[in-house]
This record gives sequence, structure tokens and C-alpha cells, in this order.
Amino acid sequence: MALPTETVRASWATTAATVITKLKRRNIEGFWAPTSTEAVELVQSWMREGDSVTWGGSETFKETGMKAALEATGCYRMLDRGSATTASEQREMWRDRTSADWFFMSANALTTEGELVNIDGNSDRLSLLLHGPEHVVVLAGMNKLVADVDAGIKRIRTTVCPLNATRLKTNTPCELTGTCNECHAPSCMCCNIVVTRHSRHDGRIRVVLIGEELGY
Repeated sequence: MALPTETVRASWATTAATVITKLKRRNIEGFWAPTSTEAVELVQSWMREGDSVTWGGSETFKETGMKAALEATGCYRMLDRGSATTASEQREMWRDRTSADWFFMSANALTTEGELVNIDGNSDRLSLLLHGPEHVVVLAGMNKLVADVDAGIKRIRTTVCPLNATRLKTNTPCELTGTCNECHAPSCMCCNIVVTRHSRHDGRIRVVLIGEELGY
């Protein structure tokens, strides 16, 4: 993917500053990082040795290098749901993840008014966004910005879901046809639509806007 020009970066920085102001009104902290590297450094400056860390199914978490950087330090307790294989292990992992110090995710869309727009199937990711972990870090490339909630849902159904369906091999209509069919397939990824418009808890949700195109 081509790197953004200086003009694009300058425009993105201006837009990010506006969105960060809108997030503050919603009691959500916003931050600007021109690059993934700077985003990783910023987030790690908030964390303490021994903190527990978990994450949702986020390509951005990997693409930024955040996951690799946290693993490489060896000083955090990494709670990877994929490591739990038996029903007992999965239940124990879920209990640990709901009380994690840090939960990392991206957003399917972020409106210029500061609303997070997400659609999920099993809703593991959305459950932890809504309640549980002490801190939630939302990593969002500038490609995730949309005008409003309706535009966010449209983005998810026309761009995000077909790509994720292909990646995950869901055998849903959006994988087979490339477009959303408002399905009720067994592997439907659009079971819950959540718009986060405000946070009651000071400092819990932190959105890091990154000056790159990341994830889906």
C-alpha cells in the first residue's frame, strides 16, 4: 500500500484533531499518531509491567505491529483466546479476558462526530468493548472514518464483511457474492450492531487515530 503524501498526512492530522474533540465530548479519549510505530510507542507508555492484555479479531492490531511489540517485551500477560482449546480452558480464558487490564480492538467505522460503529457475529469483541476490561484501546486507521452512523453501517456491509468473510471462510452470502444480503446464515457476522455514542467511565476507552490505511 502506498504511503500517504505529506498533503494527505497534513489533512488527516487536521481531521483527527476535530474527531478527537468530538470524542472528548463523549467521554472517550482520542489520540493522534502519524505512524503505526508512533502508535505502538504511545500505547506502551500507558502500560505497566505485568499488565494483562487481550484482543479481538483485529487485523489492525497485527498490521500496526502492536501485537508483535507487546509479545516481544515479555513483560505482559498475553491472553490469547486461540490458545484455549477445551471447553474448560475456554471458560477460564473468558473469565480472565473479561477482567484484563487492556483490551485491544479496531473499529469497523468511526464517525467524524466520534461515534464507534461495529457489527459482530459471536460478539466476543463487542462484549469486551462494552463491559469488563479496565482499559479499551481502539486502533483506527484513517480509512475507518465515515460521515455518520448510516455511512458506517454501509461501509461495514459493502467493504468490511465481504473481506472478513473471505478471510474467515464463513460461507455466508457476502463471501459467495461479495455483497451483503441481510442474511440469517449459520455463520452470519452481522448478529449485533453496536453504536458507542458515550462512555460513562472516565479514561476507559482510548481511540488512537493513525495516519495510515489499516485493516478492513
